[in-house]
Amino acid sequence: MTQERTPFAPRRRWLWLMLMGLVAVLLAMLVWLAGRYEASQVQDRLERDTNDAVGDVRAALTRNVQSLQALQFNQPTPDAWAMDAAGVLRERRELVRIEWRDAALGLRSHVDTPFRAPVFAKLGRDNAQSDIAQACSTARRFSGPAYSSSYFVSLADGLGMEVMDLCLPLVVQGRLTGHLLATYSLQDILDDVLGPQLTRSQEVSFTEADGTRLAVRGAASRGNRVFTAQQLLDLPGATLVLRISSWRGAPDIFPNVLSALVTAMSIALIAVLALLGKDIRRRLKAESDLADALAFRKAMEDSLVTGLRARGLDGQTTYVNPAFCDMVGFDAEELTRPNLPVPYWPPALVDEYQQRQAIRLAGNVPPREGFESVFMRKDGSLFPVLIFEAPLINAQGVQTGWMSAFLDISEQRRVQELSRASQERLQATARLATVGEMASLLSHELNQPLAAISSYATGSVNLLSDRHAAAAPLSALESDLALAMARIGEQAERAGKVIKSVHDFVRRRDQAREAVAPQALLDAVLPLVSLQARKLAVQVQTQVQADLPLVLCDRTMVEQVLLNLARNAMQAMDQPDMAHRLLLMRISRMPRRFTDEGTTAGSGKEGAGMGQKRWLAFSVADFGPGIAPEVRQRLFTPFFTTKAEGMGLGLSLCRTVVEQHGGVLIDEPNQPHGTVFTFTLPAIGVE
Repeated sequence: MTQERTPFAPRRRWLWLMLMGLVAVLLAMLVWLAGRYEASQVQDRLERDTNDAVGDVRAALTRNVQSLQALQFNQPTPDAWAMDAAGVLRERRELVRIEWRDAALGLRSHVDTPFRAPVFAKLGRDNAQSDIAQACSTARRFSGPAYSSSYFVSLADGLGMEVMDLCLPLVVQGRLTGHLLATYSLQDILDDVLGPQLTRSQEVSFTEADGTRLAVRGAASRGNRVFTAQQLLDLPGATLVLRISSWRGAPDIFPNVLSALVTAMSIALIAVLALLGKDIRRRLKAESDLADALAFRKAMEDSLVTGLRARGLDGQTTYVNPAFCDMVGFDAEELTRPNLPVPYWPPALVDEYQQRQAIRLAGNVPPREGFESVFMRKDGSLFPVLIFEAPLINAQGVQTGWMSAFLDISEQRRVQELSRASQERLQATARLATVGEMASLLSHELNQPLAAISSYATGSVNLLSDRHAAAAPLSALESDLALAMARIGEQAERAGKVIKSVHDFVRRRDQAREAVAPQALLDAVLPLVSLQARKLAVQVQTQVQADLPLVLCDRTMVEQVLLNLARNAMQAMDQPDMAHRLLLMRISRMPRRFTDEGTTAGSGKEGAGMGQKRWLAFSVADFGPGIAPEVRQRLFTPFFTTKAEGMGLGLSLCRTVVEQHGGVLIDEPNQPHGTVFTFTLPAIGVE
């Protein structure tokens, strides 16, 4: 059998190419965003380290001021002062010299640090007199410590260092008695105050406002990505800039484990996509083979002239084909009803047939050549049949009953006509089985891809949110992308809830009901209704009565009822000659005519006692051609539909959902034309 190439193959190929392109772009964007996120994390840590370092330096300078003030306690003598100052220098390695000067800045005593040669031994202090005078003037004006600008001091070994003076005015009883000068080494501040933890993998430096380095501590920068953070160290009379530089080495394709993990997952996803494409091709081939096999089996069933009956191990008839029903004159419901004797057994032969059935149920296999028997039609006439019976084996190889085949020996000519009549019923049975199989398959298989879609959308939104939280403004494209990802996540979550609710509904589980505002039910389906409305050029209007109470319902299933009714209404107005296309969705308190006409369901607990509980009415109205009387009689019948592509299950399921809530679903003509579908739900919090 040759298989023709369908015209959808090129379109499917382009769809696959577009899907792979979109996935590649998405994965590349994820890797790029991960890198940007990691870079922002590194910069944030560097900013925090810089801020902490400035705080440490400021705290150390404050402690030193307190120690220097303690030197003048009780007006010490120069010798005693020198001993105390030497102790301070031994404890504070960043101090290289302490001087005691009088009110005119004349030197009274001084002490140099014991850890290095005297700093001013080579050039003396004359070059710094102007800086000292300015710092002390600032200190007297502030009545507190003040610092001079940093300046360079040459040392005896040919090198030098950048130092800064602290002037502390000495005031006794409101009178200036002298000054205390302390000289700081900026390099020693970086070495001793900040410590090796900060400078082990980073470069820390004091710079001027124009970027000139005054002192540097830490390893030299290396790598091709350098992160820099700087913070002002604002001191009385002087300002320094503390700068910290960090770096990352090449290669920069994988900044850290997160980017590597995202890239690995991207490669894995592409591989899975390729395997999925291969699997889909195999599935398409298998579906084509299955369609051929089904067509072949259908052709065989079309030519079948025998009656079929399936019985369980308990003897109960579970299936009869239309040929058998036509053969005996009873319908399938009568034949599968649990009753003995069966209606097509002649009364005179009931005992004999019951004994024969007991032998079959005991496991005795009848001969394959069959045996003759006599059955009775519904009109009382008898006719001979030839019966073939065989064990009914399921896919696991376990016997679940017996399958019987019947031939009406006396009416061979009518068998062909009965077989044609049975074709339509066989198709309905096969369609029902296919619907059940597809519903179970979809509910099982769609949960995992929906969860993956939601996770990826949530991760993308989180990445964009983290970037925005790091003070990095989002571009218009990124904002639109964040909104689209959020909508994808919401619709994926909604699809998962719908699948779970339908699955629970089919399995007759207790529905999870909650108190919901009527407006919230309408708002949940309006985006989806609006999409189809724009496509069909339908105007959507909503009317919600004020001060409505909450309703107690399974939110997901009720939203699906609203959505299904709205879609049916819009499709009813999809006529070429219809200009006025208006969909009206209304929520109000239940009209009195519902109770007056007795149309409200009250068989359940929630529907009992209409005077004890208030109800809300949800209506969906269209202005289409309306429903014909002959169609209205079968409107809620399962598998009855007027649409070429419909299955005939939508309105039947909607009515079942509403009735499970104790409400009722009815249809009425709309004025001047069209149809109004109305259903009721119980309200809570009112009597």
